[in-house]
Amino acid sequence: MNILFLFISCIYVAGIFLMAGSSVVSQVSTFNPYSLLHIPLYGILAFLLYFSFSPVKCRSLFLRKGPGSHNRLPITNGGAKRSKNAINQQRNATAALVKAGLIASVIAIADEWHQSFIPSRDGSFSDVFLDIGGIVLALFLIRKWLNRSEAEGAIRIK
Repeated sequence: MNILFLFISCIYVAGIFLMAGSSVVSQVSTFNPYSLLHIPLYGILAFLLYFSFSPVKCRSLFLRKGPGSHNRLPITNGGAKRSKNAINQQRNATAALVKAGLIASVIAIADEWHQSFIPSRDGSFSDVFLDIGGIVLALFLIRKWLNRSEAEGAIRIK
C-alpha cells in the first residue's frame, strides 16, 4: 500500500465532502450545466485510490528504461510460461483495480446521499451514474496504460 497516495486520496475525499455545501460549487455550476464535471472528479479519485493499493511502483511506470533492465518482469509471449511472481503481481494489480472501483463508487453514493441533506444541493441518481462513469473510464485507462507497458516488459492486467 502506498501511504502517500492513500493520504492524498483521503484529503481529496474530504475536499469532495467539505466543498459540497460551499458557495464555490454554485459558482462552478454555471459552467457545468449537465454535471459533467463529476466524470473527471471521480476519475481522479479512482486514479488516486488505484495507486494507493497498486503493487506497481509509480516510479517504474513513469521511467522508460531500455531492454534488459534488471527490474522488469518477463514479457509473456504466446505459450511461454510465466513466473509465479508475475502471476501474483497481475492478481494484485487486478485486485487494486477492483478495490479502487468499489471504494470510489461507495464514496460517490455517499456523497450524493450527503448532498441530499444540504439545503442548497440535492442528490441525484444521474450524478451517481456520471461518477461511476468517471471511475470506470479512469480504471479502463489505467488498465490500458499498464497493458501497453507490458509490451515494454511490464505486467499485463486482464
